[in-house]
Amino acid sequence: MQPAYAAGTHHDGVFNGVNVSYDAAVEAVPVGAATIVATTYVADAPAASRARRPVIFIFNGGPISPSIYLHMLALGPKRLAIPDDLSADPALFALVDNPYSPLDAADLVFYDPASTGYSRVAPGAKPEQFFSVDADARQLTDFILAWSRQHGRTDSPKYLFGESYGTLRAAVSARQLGEGKQPVRLDGVFLMGQALNIVETSQRPGNILSYVVSLPTLAALGWYHGRVPHDGRTFEQFEDEVRLYARTDYMAALFDGGALAPSRAGQVAARLQSLTGLPAQQFLDKNLRVSKNQFRAQLLADQGLALGANDGRYVAKADASGRLPDASARIYPFVFKAFDTYARDELHVRDAQPYIVDSPTDSWDYGGTASPFGDWPFMASIGKAMAAYPRLRIMVGAAYHDTLTTTGAADYAVAQSGWPRARVTLNYYQGGHMFYTSEASLKKMSADMHAFIAAGGAQ
Repeated sequence: MQPAYAAGTHHDGVFNGVNVSYDAAVEAVPVGAATIVATTYVADAPAASRARRPVIFIFNGGPISPSIYLHMLALGPKRLAIPDDLSADPALFALVDNPYSPLDAADLVFYDPASTGYSRVAPGAKPEQFFSVDADARQLTDFILAWSRQHGRTDSPKYLFGESYGTLRAAVSARQLGEGKQPVRLDGVFLMGQALNIVETSQRPGNILSYVVSLPTLAALGWYHGRVPHDGRTFEQFEDEVRLYARTDYMAALFDGGALAPSRAGQVAARLQSLTGLPAQQFLDKNLRVSKNQFRAQLLADQGLALGANDGRYVAKADASGRLPDASARIYPFVFKAFDTYARDELHVRDAQPYIVDSPTDSWDYGGTASPFGDWPFMASIGKAMAAYPRLRIMVGAAYHDTLTTTGAADYAVAQSGWPRARVTLNYYQGGHMFYTSEASLKKMSADMHAFIAAGGAQ
């Protein structure tokens, strides 16, 4: 059976107050040893104006996973609506029109790497050949070039939208596009739930910086779950207070380590309790270093509950085995079901291979070395792309309740990046790793994207 391909269907919708007529297609594009099957949405327009219309290439992370989450929850013309009541029964979630899709401002291409979604490697090819940072990004780069030629869009404004691990894919692909022999326009990169400096934020006990950048997330969760007094402050004022404390007194205390006077350690622990809601003694017991997972397990332990990983606003009964449940993952099966219905009824996909939602591998080559002096230069890839494309701009997004890719890590990434600051936008959102499940945050992200794209058109 061949990979899925659906002849174009025509639709009408209202996006951000604009009436848009558009074609949708599930397209098979040969790329080397793989056939990439992408879902595209292209607005009706004369050929001349279509060539000037922006295109956004959209992909999730993993590694590796299909674009189903961004497609069905955020940027597609339809979305599975998640209510603000996080305890609501997911079986009652409805597939609705998505007025926040950026389809009024840009054409959309939802990209699924080979071995995910409907995309497959060629017969006889080994899927493992794509299971590395560079090869995975090269597959996207080659797809962008092929899709652009096929659609006559080589000179169209282009944007990459990567989420989580997809931010690594976006960074390396942007660099590859800038280094390529075939000139292709690239205007911007959206890095949502950025993971480029993940080596700095994985919480090894000796990495004091990881605790510094994680503190705003612990504090946001303490605030959300009512363990931190608001004291007349707005949430934003509170988070600014936490950021300042994290990079000053808290970092200094961690740096002193065993030389820190007991009286001073007690003061810091008390302050950490006031910012996070976790008892000071727990910070003292852990040498002032409470990891994100420890915090998930302990904040509501008196209620027998654990916080979610992707989204710490969600809670679940703690597992007696000691494993931490992730309550925020309970929506996934309903996203998959919604896509199957949508693909069949709206996109008219017929006789397709199964749409693969699970990662095909738990082994990935990140390109580092076995040496203790090895580096993972993902930030540098963006810098090289910005040098190759003098008008290239970056939008970084991070969510307050995401324990995987934190707001503090995003702050640190931008501050240390060396990227031209005037070409970088940093936005924060309420919610978790997929913060766009909150309608208010999706609306804000849509507005931020529109402003970002509009600013590019003004150059």
